[in-house]
Amino acid sequence: MEKRVRFRSTWLPWVLVAPQLAVVLTFFFWPAGQALIQSVLQQDAFGTTTEYVGLENFKRLWNDSTYLESFKVTALFSLLVAVIGLSVSLLLAVMADRVIKGAGIYKTLLIWPYAVAPVVAGVLWLFMFATPFGTVSFVLNRMGFEWNHLLNSNHAMALIVMAAVWKQISYNFLFFLAGLQSIPKSLIEAAAIDGAGFWLRFRTIVFPLLSPTTFFLLVINIVYAFFDTFAIVDAATQGGPGKSTAILVYKVYYDGFKALDMGGSAAQSVVLMTIVIALTVVQFRYVEKKVQY
Repeated sequence: MEKRVRFRSTWLPWVLVAPQLAVVLTFFFWPAGQALIQSVLQQDAFGTTTEYVGLENFKRLWNDSTYLESFKVTALFSLLVAVIGLSVSLLLAVMADRVIKGAGIYKTLLIWPYAVAPVVAGVLWLFMFATPFGTVSFVLNRMGFEWNHLLNSNHAMALIVMAAVWKQISYNFLFFLAGLQSIPKSLIEAAAIDGAGFWLRFRTIVFPLLSPTTFFLLVINIVYAFFDTFAIVDAATQGGPGKSTAILVYKVYYDGFKALDMGGSAAQSVVLMTIVIALTVVQFRYVEKKVQY
């Protein structure tokens, strides 16, 4: 029987949720509302005059080839971060779940990257791949592979993808490991007794039971790739070379704070917010049907 908590006072529940409501209103709804208002205004570079322009800021976006190109860059970046991040995290979680001796140390080391700030993660990977004296780039050059993310757009994309995946691996790892440990061992043992090998057990039993966790992490990783990777891109490549790594969230910052186009930047943030909401709705509407609870 389900047990429900009932409050005799009508105001006590509101008092209990008031701190969280204040945080959501202050840091989510208020900025979103400000962006919606700013997106229909045009302000001069010095901020002295403001003019209502309606949808003119949005019309200029669709005529901007660099902005349209940033959609392709963001789509590629988000796909790589989500797929690689989830795959590597699942592999590490499966390996950690099978470790017996020293399991605590192994799991602790895999959790550490989550404590690193995104900008620090970007700088760390930049130092390792800095041309020509970075540790990894030096080894690659000695092996005959000329690494230069300052000139090669593919190298720059690879750099920010690796940094973003490394930063998010710990988060994914924790959820996958918890999901693996919640699977009844009796199911695995019964399949092993029937002669099913490791990969057959994983494909037919383990992974289907992990589908709720995988679905949740898919949503989180896509949102992370769209919003929380700004600091990594800014620290590692600053959108370069050219605009080859200028994802949507970085372009919002660049156009607003460097190009001083506040109206266009606000319009971009509204478009970005709409895209993320739409992707989340699509995932819950269609992808969740494949999830086995």
